[in-house]
Amino acid sequence: MALVPCQVLRMAILLSYCSILCNYKAIEMPSHQTYGGSWKFLTFIDLVIQAVFFGICVLTDLSSLLTRGSGNQEQERQLKKLISLRDWMLAVLAFPVGVFVVAVFWIIYAYDREMIYPKLLDNFIPGWLNHGMHTTVLPFILIEMRTSHHQYPSRSSGLTAICTFSVGYILWVCWVHHVTGMWVYPFLEHIGPGARIIFFGSTTILMNFLYLLGEVLNSYIWDTQKTAKLK
Repeated sequence: MALVPCQVLRMAILLSYCSILCNYKAIEMPSHQTYGGSWKFLTFIDLVIQAVFFGICVLTDLSSLLTRGSGNQEQERQLKKLISLRDWMLAVLAFPVGVFVVAVFWIIYAYDREMIYPKLLDNFIPGWLNHGMHTTVLPFILIEMRTSHHQYPSRSSGLTAICTFSVGYILWVCWVHHVTGMWVYPFLEHIGPGARIIFFGSTTILMNFLYLLGEVLNSYIWDTQKTAKLK
């Protein structure tokens, strides 16, 4: 038996994301006042994705509790739709975008933090909040994968969706540069147009790889559990 019920874990994670978002939005940073506001940063978009995803998880848990034993077919149909939405969000957005944000942020930070998170930001963003945005996302999503089985969509539709998200965000970043004359991320200022195209292409490929990684990891976790139960 789990030490903490998965429903309680999901509620705690949802509350933590709400706290992180509220604290982040309360910070008066110059970049928040410019074109695009917080929405030009993938970190903020990811936080919203994670909060919405865990909100759907909590809503699914509550619906499941209310539907159990009721025998109401309409309620059961709605619950199945909710579960399908939850599974789709984890597969296409929550896992690949969350892992991407954590991995890319800390790799660039380790190489040269000024390229992605200048020291100046330490005056605005406390360390715990930085880790809430760029570190805890990974263990939280892995906990969710480990505690609940998720049905992945067909590979073609899943890859199409994550490609659409990736290209859409890249176009948004380019549009912000077109309007303001400044790149969202400092390191993009220091590389040429050809290198930017390579970088944007590589990030799209990485997003696709992370989608496939999530699919494989989800299958491995739950196939291993099935095998263990059979034994």
